[in-house]
Amino acid sequence: MFNKEHLDKIDRNYFNVIIADDRNVTLQSRNTGHYWYLHCTGYPTEGTCIIFHKHRFNHPYHQHGRARTLHQAVKNIKGHDEWQMNGKHR
Repeated sequence: MFNKEHLDKIDRNYFNVIIADDRNVTLQSRNTGHYWYLHCTGYPTEGTCIIFHKHRFNHPYHQHGRARTLHQAVKNIKGHDEWQMNGKHR
């Protein structure tokens, strides 16, 4: 599960936080405008999550990857943003 301490560490200057609870986090990157949905599976460890991604609000999500922790998922998202902003297709 995502605990309050980890949820409070989400950078609100970097992300618009749409939803943040113990199992689900939905973010929008202020840099790219992309949407991210992080779902905590709780297996095999409590922080394990699946990362879903979409480029626009009306697009469907696709699975982007997995992470062992919320912190790792956010780091992955920021890395994807950097890749996008360095001339990759949007």
